Amino acid sequence: MKIKISLIAIFSIVVQFIYAQKNIPIIKSTSKKIDIRDGINLKKKWWTISPELNPDVYETNSLGQKVTFITDKDSISVEIKKDTKFDFIILLNDSKKAYTQIAYKQTYLQKLQDAEKFDYADNRFVPNFSYQSMDNPNLIKIRKDLKLDSIAGTGNEISKIINLMHWVHNIIRHDGSAPTNPTSKNAIDIIKVCKTENRGVNCRMMATVLNECYLSMGIKSRFVTCMPKETVFEDCHVINMVYSNDLKKWIWIDPTFNAYVMNEKGELLGLAEVRERLINAKPLILNPDANWNRKSSQTKEYYLENYMAKNLYRLRTPLVSEYDTETWENVKEITYVELLPLDGIEQSPQKKEKTDEKTGIKFTSYITNNPNVFWTEPTK
Repeated sequence: MKIKISLIAIFSIVVQFIYAQKNIPIIKSTSKKIDIRDGINLKKKWWTISPELNPDVYETNSLGQKVTFITDKDSISVEIKKDTKFDFIILLNDSKKAYTQIAYKQTYLQKLQDAEKFDYADNRFVPNFSYQSMDNPNLIKIRKDLKLDSIAGTGNEISKIINLMHWVHNIIRHDGSAPTNPTSKNAIDIIKVCKTENRGVNCRMMATVLNECYLSMGIKSRFVTCMPKETVFEDCHVINMVYSNDLKKWIWIDPTFNAYVMNEKGELLGLAEVRERLINAKPLILNPDANWNRKSSQTKEYYLENYMAKNLYRLRTPLVSEYDTETWENVKEITYVELLPLDGIEQSPQKKEKTDEKTGIKFTSYITNNPNVFWTEPTK
């Protein structure tokens, strides 16, 4: 009886396998390199047939358009929908089968567009943001030792903000893969380490330097960690949100890419405005001298619509903007606030507290869904 059941089960699996194979389309090719037409874009000799992969997946964001694989013998097309996972076989030289799939994948911008909604009625407790006074002895030393008055110049407030950004961008080399950050994370020591060790630092350190320079000049500023939707990720970006008293608003300042952002009228924008304009396809202008390490210019299409669209999903900033914010040897406790859209993955707990066993530092973090809390104007 057991043998009969086993034979029936095996026969059923074989039949299902044969049936499945009959329903998978097959195209032939004698060349390992084939063309792909993705929407209106033709990619010549772009795809390499790889029988060792099962399946070999081609991902596209061409929603509502056709993707066509074109060999020297054949072709196959599929119209892309949100649930598209189209399987087929490429038979190479009538002998090798390459199991292939065309699948839809959201762009970073499309994913950001799904994160438009916040809750402006969210009144859960978040402590008030604060900014260290320019009269702090450490900030006075930064202003004096780095000769920031000369660097900022004698122009208006906006020109000083931009001049200081240019200066930090030019004196510090960005190195996103730097194995370690300097132990002492303040403007003077970070700059010194970069010079003496002929090294670069990551975007967080560059934003830290610029943040302390602004505070020392009496300009309210925070550094902001811009993150993707995923809670585990390989890349994020840190920039500065700088409050302009003249404009009465926060503005976007990025020392890593020497970047600021404007609308179609040439008016400076803040992070919230850039995020909203990306979501709603409104005009954005990137300053023409935006660049990475004075080697490669940045474009609106890459920097804003791709890289920052990925990283503007959620935002995190220290509650207190001050000297030595993350020099762990001198820190006993630190608090962060995260702005999270309503479709964020981890909405609770709203308040987290954790003490590092090795350092004894207490870390506290708050979540808010209310942009008005996160972007509150600094008190004078």
